[in-house]
Amino acid sequence: MESFHGEVIGTALLILLGNGVVANVVLSETKADAADWNTIALGWGMAVFVAVFSVAAISGAHLNPAVSIGLAIAGKLRWSLLPGYVIAQFLGAMLGAFLVWLFYRPHFAKTRDRDLKMAAFCTSPAIRDLLSNFMCESMGTSVLVFAVLQLAQPTVGLGALDALPVGLLVLAIGLSLGGTTGYAINPARDLGPRLMHTVLPMPGGKRDSDWSYACPAVSRLQGFPG
Repeated sequence: MESFHGEVIGTALLILLGNGVVANVVLSETKADAADWNTIALGWGMAVFVAVFSVAAISGAHLNPAVSIGLAIAGKLRWSLLPGYVIAQFLGAMLGAFLVWLFYRPHFAKTRDRDLKMAAFCTSPAIRDLLSNFMCESMGTSVLVFAVLQLAQPTVGLGALDALPVGLLVLAIGLSLGGTTGYAINPARDLGPRLMHTVLPMPGGKRDSDWSYACPAVSRLQGFPG
């Protein structure tokens, strides 16, 4: 149960700070509404750093079903523990998205563009081409999981002191590979908040949650190295 709680808390922190920086940049009348992609990429990198540092000693700070599956395949996580990790990650992502909605509620009300409101919850492609989108998310997820598996080696470890390399890894993916799909690279990070976008009342109205854009979730689960 300690690992379960750690993954819930860590993933909630990840989404609160990661989607929080997106909300700060894209929603109207915030102090950062003139910021750019670099701010979002840096914010997500720091979100990963804080989340991993906070719960690495409790659960290993997977915070991502693709990472948990990759670690299970590599023999670094018992398969019997995998369902609990994945459930905790989705619950944490939903909690984090709810906290972002609560924190930025007045700014959601001021934002007319409903696509921007959804962007504060989940990803969407710059150019909608499902095959290309699938490839981009698969490649980004593979880079993430491959690097995390190297950090999980006994000579390196994946403890709290390794939080900075993981944050820098996500920053690098965001800057280099993130512009096509928004680099969710994590099914919990996208689907949990997307569900919250669907069910939460949105001040000023909202668009549909674009559930037809399912390829990133599939590719993130298929993108881990075998």
